[in-house]
Amino acid sequence: MRIVFAGTGEFGIPCLEALVASDEHFVLSVITQPDRPAGRAQKLLASSIKECALKHQLTVFQPEDVNSATSLSQIRYQKPDLMIVVAYGQILKKPILDLPEMGCWNVHGSLLPKYRGASPIAAAIRDRQKRTGVTIMQMNEGLDTGDVLGKVATRIRPGETTGMLHDRLAGKAAPLLLYLLKRAQKKKLKSVKQSAGDASLAPRMKKEDGKIDWDKTPEEIEAHIRAMQPWPSAYTWIPDGADQKMLKIFTVILSKRAKGKPGEIVKVDTHGILVAGRKGGVLLREVQLEGRKRMAAADYARGAGLAVGVQLS
Repeated sequence: MRIVFAGTGEFGIPCLEALVASDEHFVLSVITQPDRPAGRAQKLLASSIKECALKHQLTVFQPEDVNSATSLSQIRYQKPDLMIVVAYGQILKKPILDLPEMGCWNVHGSLLPKYRGASPIAAAIRDRQKRTGVTIMQMNEGLDTGDVLGKVATRIRPGETTGMLHDRLAGKAAPLLLYLLKRAQKKKLKSVKQSAGDASLAPRMKKEDGKIDWDKTPEEIEAHIRAMQPWPSAYTWIPDGADQKMLKIFTVILSKRAKGKPGEIVKVDTHGILVAGRKGGVLLREVQLEGRKRMAAADYARGAGLAVGVQLS
């Protein structure tokens, strides 16, 4: 099958690698986002998918607007049977969706119709879902509303962060994609319409989404902290002299014994920093004060002279 692949993030790498390794499919080209400035030096950085494509000596296109006339001409010239889209970052409009003979497939990191949108993995962890998975759908003009071609489910493991689950789901997406492609070649592929009544949204995460709400249960706080890793990181504000500084929090242990106002530090010892929430609290184990390195919470508390009664906001 002649395929144009569109992707940007690391989530798509296993799928692209599987297509390249397959004797039954030919990747005509890879479409990815333009190189973007990153870091303090603002050096142009290529996407993970571009690096993967170049490793396999694939043709790479990086349009600012994938729906432009030039981009359409490039895709049309290649005469693809199918376009596969994985974490690309641009919305495809009808002229592109209708261009390949078999249309466009999207690989999405949730069990649709749950968690349509850009941050499905983080949203599932934050909401303390027990299961999630990968869905491959036939794309239409809606936001992740196309007919479902296939799914694979998995249990969300205790302590799993968004980064960990992201990698596991990416690995599950590739065999599912190859299986559905084989079904399509045999004319045995079936699709199922999504139930709009069961749909939920997972909009793109913003930095401010990382802020911890201490007026939640220990379980909700712990899930939020896992969901925000690796980005944007869960954080709170802590007094530092006359100022407030951002304190990122990476790992915690649930505690039902913490008694105090939400956000109040109720104990500091060699195990960490115990902070009250609603109906219990969490023991902070790993933290990072802005401008400092990540460290054990007990070491930070000792160096900062942190005392019981300090209020996190």
